[in-house]
Amino acid sequence: MTVVHVAVGVILDADNQVLITRRARDAHQGGLWEFPGGKVEAHETPLAALARELREELGIAIGRTSALLEVRHDYGDKTVLLDVHVVWGFTGVAQGLEGQPLCWVTPLELSGYAFPEANLPIVVALGKLLA
Repeated sequence: MTVVHVAVGVILDADNQVLITRRARDAHQGGLWEFPGGKVEAHETPLAALARELREELGIAIGRTSALLEVRHDYGDKTVLLDVHVVWGFTGVAQGLEGQPLCWVTPLELSGYAFPEANLPIVVALGKLLA
């Protein structure tokens, strides 16, 4: 089975709130909330893919980042490898440029949102990071 490599950004604002977006209903795991990002193309590093995806999807440019974790998850119909980075700083104002809803939430509020299973280790890691 092919593994889909995805660059994921845990974007924090000055108050350590986290940006989450909702997946399109017709997408894989549609309607669930996620940490923004997208597929890593063959010619890209994960950080380059993350910068491109966040520029295209949200209209922001990433600043300082740090690696958080990698998550491999098998959904049965596809396997994803999430390359997750914390985005500690960015420029621009985050907007859903592809029509996706977004919101800023505290790490404690994340448990009130439905995420794809592959995102659950990110929620746990973020809770430990910001505790």
